[in-house]
Amino acid sequence: MLEARTLSGGCHCGRVRYAVETDLAQVIACNCSICTKRGLLLTFVPPERFTLQAGEDALTDYQFGRKTIHHLFCAGCGVESFARGRTPDGTEMIAVNVRCLDGIDPETLERTPFDGRQL
Repeated sequence: MLEARTLSGGCHCGRVRYAVETDLAQVIACNCSICTKRGLLLTFVPPERFTLQAGEDALTDYQFGRKTIHHLFCAGCGVESFARGRTPDGTEMIAVNVRCLDGIDPETLERTPFDGRQL
């Protein structure tokens, strides 16, 4: 079992920075239209395990489909380093783009496929 630790991450240009507490035990490879086009690999955490440290003013919100997820990307470099949304039961969550975490090689992590095209 992996141990939870605090990791830092952010966008390409550095305007958006955050800290997240996660164990990276589950990394989701979703095949929905936006995850496919953006190459996202995601881990999900409750909001109390995520701290936006910089860049709130640089975030641009994009929603599509059911509009339940706020895909937040940096207005400067265009990178979506995290998103905010709710699970089907209404619980708030943060979806962190594992590719945007400092010092993490996403190729070494086990991925769980998710069929987001069926939603």
